[in-house]
Amino acid sequence: MKVPTFVLQHTVQVEEYLGSGSKGDLYGPPEVVRCLLDERTQQVTSPGGEIVTSGSSYITRPDHRPPPNSRVTLPDGRRTKVITIARADGGRLPVPSNTQVFLQ
Repeated sequence: MKVPTFVLQHTVQVEEYLGSGSKGDLYGPPEVVRCLLDERTQQVTSPGGEIVTSGSSYITRPDHRPPPNSRVTLPDGRRTKVITIARADGGRLPVPSNTQVFLQ
């Protein structure tokens, strides 16, 4: 079971991080993602194992997996980057599967 669409009240714009080039970071085309935005400060562990502070996060469909450093534009126009993601798989339980994306 996926997270119900009616819960996804917000939209963010995500540009996947593709790597670094001679002129700086490279990003894929913007994708509009329906989500539930949570603007709560919390500590998370980065892919490199560091404890960092996340200023916000969003929950969305389980197949959404932007790489770290992807650029995200929030509903109010602020730009931030992906720190890490966490996936919740409900399996056969009556709970929704989703992806939570933690932002700088």
